[in-house]
Amino acid sequence: MCSLLNHSPLTITESPFSCQREGLTIRGTEFRPAGDQLPIAIVSHGFMGTEETVRQYALPLAELGYLVYTFDYCGGNPGNGKSDGKTTEMSVLTEVRDLQAVMAYAASRPYADATRMLLAGASQGGFVSALTAARNPGKVQQLVLIYPALCIPDDARSGHMMFANFDPAHLPEEIPCGPMLLGRCYPADVLDMDPFKEIQPYQGRVLLIHGPKDGLV
Repeated sequence: MCSLLNHSPLTITESPFSCQREGLTIRGTEFRPAGDQLPIAIVSHGFMGTEETVRQYALPLAELGYLVYTFDYCGGNPGNGKSDGKTTEMSVLTEVRDLQAVMAYAASRPYADATRMLLAGASQGGFVSALTAARNPGKVQQLVLIYPALCIPDDARSGHMMFANFDPAHLPEEIPCGPMLLGRCYPADVLDMDPFKEIQPYQGRVLLIHGPKDGLV
């Protein structure tokens, strides 16, 4: 079922979508303004979030004429996520692969202009968006990074990530993190990562939004 967001100056059609990544189903929402050859915007949620937590960013982008996609990362939420996957199998790098799958889906829509793509993300979603843009040269023209969690590799090396504490030299198979159970892969995938070096290949436009008193990111 589709619904219309009538508060917008444009008529925005909201409808569910799904795509696949390595046998897992990614589920989310498409926000489509009228017209063809629409620029694409994909908005990523943060750690333990869902697509609902970034809806506030998706709607203004759709009102600006972007074909917008929000979605739940595979294994990205301990209880409310719509996509497949276990939290113990989620990491920044699995989310990069999820985002690449959504990018491919969006670019395949007949009303999309795949040469104009914007990635936006909050916190971990911002980090994932920057990594994905850097690993897909030429496919992303704009980045909007909302308090991007470039601290994740440093946190992994310190043995303290959000509510999780562990010995980085002896990673357990499962790591309790508040209401979420993480797997060894979550810190392991970033232990040796220099995030600033990783994102350097992206040379496109960036809007960085970050509060000066942020004590977490």
